[in-house]
Amino acid sequence: RLQGSTTVMAVSGSANFELDVTEYIEEAFERCGLEVRTGYDLKTAKRSLNLLLADWANRGLNQWTITQRTQALTQGTSEYSLSADVIDILSVVVRRDGTDFSLLRLSRDEFLTIPDKTTQGRPNQFFLDRQVTPNLKIWQVPENSTDTLIYDALTRIDDADTFINTMDIPFRFYPCLAAGLAYYLSMKRAPDRVQLLKAVYEEEFDRAATEDRDRSSFNVVPKFEYYRVG
Repeated sequence: RLQGSTTVMAVSGSANFELDVTEYIEEAFERCGLEVRTGYDLKTAKRSLNLLLADWANRGLNQWTITQRTQALTQGTSEYSLSADVIDILSVVVRRDGTDFSLLRLSRDEFLTIPDKTTQGRPNQFFLDRQVTPNLKIWQVPENSTDTLIYDALTRIDDADTFINTMDIPFRFYPCLAAGLAYYLSMKRAPDRVQLLKAVYEEEFDRAATEDRDRSSFNVVPKFEYYRVG
């Protein structure tokens, strides 16, 4: 409507824009200067899309893929198979009588060199053996069957299974996904655009990853215990 000489525009009132797999593929093909014409075009693009998601997992932390899970402990059992969708574990606590105790992460070598792996007590260290099915190893060996492990796991992003699926990513990563898929497709279909689309993808990923960070306070406190004057 008009108010004097000023036109007031109505906003949509919605914030539910979301692309499905086919729309991401169409966008990526257009960025390559191409059109989706055959079923194989869709098939090869979906394959690239799933490989792109694997690349994201290798690049590090994605905040929206962190899930908190629990593992009931059994007295005398120190190894537990986790779900195959677990990429890594960020932190672990053992809960006993309503109190949480942190576990220290060990390297493969550090865990291997523990002299007596049968010692029972409250678990205080862990090692994640990142096999196809991840295996969580803890020490000390649980001394009861009432404690519970609670851990924050970095998990896989849901695959692009069907062309009508929407993707398991937040709104802020939409441009990055479109740019990444265009870059992947350009290596197969538009080699003359590879460098351009790669640069756009890396820029979009850096922007999204920078926004997708933990905003907890960070303080640096110097230690003077080894400081000597003159």
